[in-house]
Amino acid sequence: MFVFRAVAAYLRALNLSPNHAVVHGNLACVYYEQGLIDLAIDTYKRAIELQPNFPDAYCNLANALKEKGKVAEAEECYNTALKLCPTHADSLNNLANIKREQGNTEEAVRLYLKALEVYPEFAVAHSNLASVLQQQGKLHEALMHYKEAIRISPTFADAYSNMGNTLKEMQDIQGALQCYTRAIQINPAFADAHSNLASIHKDSGNIPEAIASYRTALKLKPDFPDAYCNLAHCLQIVCDWTDYDNRMKRLVQIVQDQLEKNRLPSVHPHHSMLYPLSHSVRKAIASRHANLCLEKINVLHKPPYQHSKVLSPDGRLRIGYVSSDFGNHPTSHLMQSVPGMHERNKVEIFCYSLSPDDGTTFRAKIGKEAEHFVDLSQIPCNGKAADRIYADGIHILINMNGYTKGARNELFALRPAPIQVMWLGYPGTSGAPFMDYIITDAVTSPLYLANQYSEKLAYMPNTFFIGDHRHMFQHLVERVVIETKDGKVADNIQIINGTNLEPLKSAAEIKMGENEMNKKITPNETNDVKSNGTQIASAVLENPVTTVMQNLIKTEVASTCINGIIVQNGLTSSQMNKLLFQTNNKAATGEEVPENIMLTARSQYGLPEDAVVYCNFNQLYKIDPSTLDMWVDILKSVSNSVLWLLRFPAVGEPNIIQAATSRGLSAGRIIFSHVAPKEEHVRRGQLADVCLDTPLCNGHTTGMDVLWAGTPMVTLPGETLASRVAASQLHTLGCPELVAKSKEDYIHIAVRLGTDREYLKSVRATVWKARTSSPLFNTKLYASHLEKLYTRMWEKYERNQSPAHLVEPWS
Repeated sequence: MFVFRAVAAYLRALNLSPNHAVVHGNLACVYYEQGLIDLAIDTYKRAIELQPNFPDAYCNLANALKEKGKVAEAEECYNTALKLCPTHADSLNNLANIKREQGNTEEAVRLYLKALEVYPEFAVAHSNLASVLQQQGKLHEALMHYKEAIRISPTFADAYSNMGNTLKEMQDIQGALQCYTRAIQINPAFADAHSNLASIHKDSGNIPEAIASYRTALKLKPDFPDAYCNLAHCLQIVCDWTDYDNRMKRLVQIVQDQLEKNRLPSVHPHHSMLYPLSHSVRKAIASRHANLCLEKINVLHKPPYQHSKVLSPDGRLRIGYVSSDFGNHPTSHLMQSVPGMHERNKVEIFCYSLSPDDGTTFRAKIGKEAEHFVDLSQIPCNGKAADRIYADGIHILINMNGYTKGARNELFALRPAPIQVMWLGYPGTSGAPFMDYIITDAVTSPLYLANQYSEKLAYMPNTFFIGDHRHMFQHLVERVVIETKDGKVADNIQIINGTNLEPLKSAAEIKMGENEMNKKITPNETNDVKSNGTQIASAVLENPVTTVMQNLIKTEVASTCINGIIVQNGLTSSQMNKLLFQTNNKAATGEEVPENIMLTARSQYGLPEDAVVYCNFNQLYKIDPSTLDMWVDILKSVSNSVLWLLRFPAVGEPNIIQAATSRGLSAGRIIFSHVAPKEEHVRRGQLADVCLDTPLCNGHTTGMDVLWAGTPMVTLPGETLASRVAASQLHTLGCPELVAKSKEDYIHIAVRLGTDREYLKSVRATVWKARTSSPLFNTKLYASHLEKLYTRMWEKYERNQSPAHLVEPWS
């Protein structure tokens, strides 16, 4: 009503004074507020005709033109306003906005600062400047200007929300949460704040809360790509497949539209492998994020580093491993022994940590065994950190993060080393012009798929993946199986593991048995296996010891004693062990081999002793409807079979159960367990018969875990790197027959393993033996192959040759 009265009043005034420029300008402002942009533009132009020296009218006309997408005309109008009045703060601020959108952040900063020089209490300019500073990585300066904006305007919801983004980037999660909450209190209809709040919940693992907040944001702002794509990822995490196909179609369309408009896609590079995007689109998503890194380092105005082609006097290559995950993280679980296993007469190893010391033995081991260990988390400035790397004379710099949490790809964008390489920690391309190679292998990244990578392919002779399981979990090299009450003997119903089982064998009633799951072997084969530290024919623990073990499981006590030998209950969630593992962080995180002999049994996890147990221990987001379709078909084809999954996360369990029952499978055929400490997680993998890999995104570390447990894994490779790692692991293990060629083949292999007992026995025996006889877990050999690959990269650089695929067969 007020708006209509205002329009009427201005029109009456113009009837009395048709050539009053200010009245035309005010009327245009009312039209603009009503969303009548075309009418506002015409009216602003009339005001300017009547009064050509009218900077406010030019500024407001520019705002309206920008609203219509006429950016060039808007920029011209802002410049005209500033010619008329160089201290016109609104024009300075708004022109800065255009410069920022054009990617000219330095000019934007200059204009914002000029606006604040003219008008220090300009809250919007403080907030806008802070946003650019945040984009440049100048987080503390950004925070200062956000606080100024809020001081000037305490109900400035946008400033609160954006300050929350800065605090989130500074790892102040609680501060960010408070900012988003305050922004919503000020403006409950603020969609961006709801979306930002959702992101905090998502990153904290509070997925239901995140889903609710994203949905609120989308109700308030239906055309909100970031909220939609993040909601899609949350739904993927919890396996909510409601309207899945339409969701995927819309997500793909959103990303394609954003790329066409040269915008940063709402799908993160690390999530892109989960969606039906083309290889070119996935690479383009990564490239946009790489360009962000280049934009951030451009403001540093650092001259390019000059690199020599001459090695240091000792002739060694200097290799720098850069990671935020030198600590209790899957990456360190995989490669913690690699730095110490390099030949010091060939390479000089530098490990650059992007995170502070977490106090774990993983961090300590890498820090001790690497020739040089540098904590770059103490050097937050990317320019200075890159200077440090350059000063160390690194020849080949290894990016182990890619686009995972804690990455500082700006370091690589500065090019402190002449050769820069992607390795291990990120399952995809960087899309970056500053990364030269990606270390992979012929199975994971066949040459016909090379176009999905921006880097050149550098092949390892076996799988590019590595696991330090032989050193971390050496107590799983050997096992003793326990005879069940009915006299049944199998290698995955009740198991005892330890680094030295001889005291138990000599103290208890033991027989060397041809147990149900072990194939017959010749004496020569037995000697070969024993020389590798593994036995195919397991020792069998008979009654009356079996009764003691059964009581240990049933009573959930922490341990029992057999003839003076302590045997510990391997279920860490047992009542007695809860206290033990809470007070022993190293045991809880799998950082050390358990001191005691460990008992692991199906009954501890509610697994039937007489069933075929299929398992998958990945996070649930890797499961899609197509994968569950195959799993249900397998279970229907194998009577008395179950599927063992993890509550990873727990809120996904009811969705999986509902989806399975809707496909005609009984809910009791799927058994869920809690996520376990690392050591227990690997050890309990022995209880399954077969692992069913997720084709969408394979089990990478999880694949190594289950294979080290001696459990066969069936996989179906796709075309992305993330979908082909398991196939690479199996080829290296010497089990290519477990790599399916189609969905039908995947089902056939899994069903045969579940129905052909002799075949399953044979495959399980092969996997058990190959753990120590194949190259898959041979970290020393792997480190040697890395050195040869680094040498090939350097020789090419030395000859002034550009990076090229290093895919020739190894001699």
